[in-house]
Amino acid sequence: MSELAELIDGWAKPGRVDWIGLRPARRAKIVTLGDAMISADGLDGDRSRTGKRAVTLIQQEHLATIGSYLGHGPIAPEILRRNLVVSGINLAALKGREVQVGEAVLRFNVICAPCSRMEEALGKGGYSAVRGHGGWCAEVVRPGRVRVGDAVQPVD
Repeated sequence: MSELAELIDGWAKPGRVDWIGLRPARRAKIVTLGDAMISADGLDGDRSRTGKRAVTLIQQEHLATIGSYLGHGPIAPEILRRNLVVSGINLAALKGREVQVGEAVLRFNVICAPCSRMEEALGKGGYSAVRGHGGWCAEVVRPGRVRVGDAVQPVD
């Protein structure tokens, strides 16, 4: 393997699941959980899509970034309506790889672009603040339970 390929394949330490949320219906209030079952179609009870967009994830670190672009503190994860908030590992560096999240294995392939509701939810500039920081959509490779505090790491 080339030196660059080794650098790209590397990671420092496991990340951590910090928050879990379900979207029971379009525009419905987010339900925050301590654990959830990830089935082949996404989190049980969530209005997720199947396939490459079954589970949505965002980095805790990006919630602060988005808030700073708007002139205040970190954004609450409920506002962005992602399923999982993780910290301590760069999700973008895991694109295309199988990643263990709790007992489940996911594959990140598609970025979560902001929706037009970000202006409504965050105010003027909300859409632009989320661009490039909205997280990732993932397909389910292997179903399993995920809990707050679980490790997030590539499957090697």
